[in-house]
Amino acid sequence: MVASALVRLSHQSGPQSGPQGSVYDATVQNTYNQLVLLCLRKGHTPPASVPEMVRWAMERPIGEWPWTLPDDFDGSPVFLVDALTRTPTQQCWEWRVTARDVAAEQVENQLMGDAIAQCRAAHAPESYTAFRRLLIRQPVLTDAERAALADDLDLELLHDLIKRCYEPAPGSYLREGAYAVCARCGCLLVPIGRDRYVCELDRCRRDQHAKIGRTVPARRGGGMYQLNRAMRMFITGPGLAETDLETALTERGLRPEMWPNFDAYDLRIMLPRGQVWAVDVKDRANPALLGRDTAPLRPDPPYDKGFLVAPQYRFDEREDYGRVFIHHRRDDLAGVVDLISDVDLLARVDRELARSQPTKPKPKPSSAAGVTVDA
Repeated sequence: MVASALVRLSHQSGPQSGPQGSVYDATVQNTYNQLVLLCLRKGHTPPASVPEMVRWAMERPIGEWPWTLPDDFDGSPVFLVDALTRTPTQQCWEWRVTARDVAAEQVENQLMGDAIAQCRAAHAPESYTAFRRLLIRQPVLTDAERAALADDLDLELLHDLIKRCYEPAPGSYLREGAYAVCARCGCLLVPIGRDRYVCELDRCRRDQHAKIGRTVPARRGGGMYQLNRAMRMFITGPGLAETDLETALTERGLRPEMWPNFDAYDLRIMLPRGQVWAVDVKDRANPALLGRDTAPLRPDPPYDKGFLVAPQYRFDEREDYGRVFIHHRRDDLAGVVDLISDVDLLARVDRELARSQPTKPKPKPSSAAGVTVDA
């Protein structure tokens, strides 16, 4: 509930007129009320206000809150609000997405579902593929760039849906009248202090100093738009790992099929000896939630082996990432859905490619030992 309330609060641009004069969304106010009652019942001093609840989320890991921790909490320090950007963390979004609560409306899933339905009805898989690539490669667009997408024949079918995916960039991303775009992921950077920027995506946050790819004056191109936060986190982020794999496989002479059969899974790899591998990429901060939510890969189009893949940096940041996943995965999925890193997947591909190479005959030893032949 707290994760859902924090995400909902992050969407609120200012005070609003709610029930009984409340300035907060009903979900936010109800969550705060429930938290106060919980604190009083357990003998803790409750937060004095909704802003104080947000401060708790920024300063206290969830293990220090006065509640009984859920079964899938693994003991790692988890903060629900980022202390630098003052926005919900990816951990917070993941709790919100899996919450069994009406407040946990999965906007990104609704939009992607609409895209699949429209493209399937039009028998246009190429439109869905172009749509996915747009969300991965261009999470930020000027209004002029967004309007120019109408000329892309593959995207014409989804033009109205694309407008729903992008929202005006808020002024909090501005510094000296310009937006800075991350060189690694293409998302907007958040200005911190006088001269520092940070990226909101976990894959880029490991760098202490964000790299600026370009700056865009606020008024250039009719204003700036960005994908909503959920889509940046759950579509753009994992999508970069997916397209990185696509590039690496292409460099090895393979031609992976991306998001086959309207996103049955992420990559379909056809190997030289007739083997077909299916790959689904997940870039999740919480391996316990990933394990709990994991399901078998869809069987169509068919494949011989299926892999659930996470970026290597998740395993580097958490030594127990794989073990925690296994602990929370359903027992009947052992051997059906196993988690490996993208580095491990490419190593397995390399071994498979090596096996497919014809064996070169070993040179026969010369029978005229000791005889020197002039060149």
